[in-house]
Amino acid sequence: MTAPLFFVDAAALAGDRIVVDGAEGRHAADVRRLRVGERVDLGDGYGCLAHGAVAEVARGRIAVDVEQRSEVVRPSPRFVVVQALAKGGRDLDAVEAMTEVGVDEIVAWSAERSVARPTDKTLPKWSATAREAAKQSRRAWVPQVSGPVSTAEVCRRIESASLAVVLHEEATERLASLSLPASGDVLLVVGPEGGLTADEVQVFANAGAHVCRLGDAVLRTSSAGVVAVSVLSAAGRWA
Repeated sequence: MTAPLFFVDAAALAGDRIVVDGAEGRHAADVRRLRVGERVDLGDGYGCLAHGAVAEVARGRIAVDVEQRSEVVRPSPRFVVVQALAKGGRDLDAVEAMTEVGVDEIVAWSAERSVARPTDKTLPKWSATAREAAKQSRRAWVPQVSGPVSTAEVCRRIESASLAVVLHEEATERLASLSLPASGDVLLVVGPEGGLTADEVQVFANAGAHVCRLGDAVLRTSSAGVVAVSVLSAAGRWA
């Protein structure tokens, strides 16, 4: 079994004995009930890792003796998903699952048919979900979460991407047929449960995006991005 991963401040990783407290310490000591001698990994969420063993356990905190350090290089190209806001927590489901399969950045987007609207809690919830999913899946890099953005801002991201794709059920081009660039951003646009409007599809295509379909089935907004990132990973990172 792989060692559990906990995130700490970058400055803390420099020490030979690292104290994990706060929310991470409570999870390690009180929820996971780690014991002295158990192996753990500590990370800063930006690719730096410290590997060691638990040296002390107290209520709400643990101390770890570092035995080795490593650095995980940021994947290239970067997978960026522009995820439409969705009701019923389906957008959070999408953030969680996309993080687990390797997305590098998630951009919240208020689409024309999005029933849910952004609030001051949207970004913190998405960020916390991505962080927890990265910890669960043992990812050294926590995905960047940004937005909510407008359709015009999505167009600007499309124009600057190395490859941009809009997922649409009526498209004829298959996502699996595309060739991945060696570097830069590979940007995917996922619409809300009501689907993209014709105007949105057109404006994104005009900005330079490929309009693609995943397959014959129509997927929910909570699963479309997950499947798309998996398809692209199979063609590159997982090959």
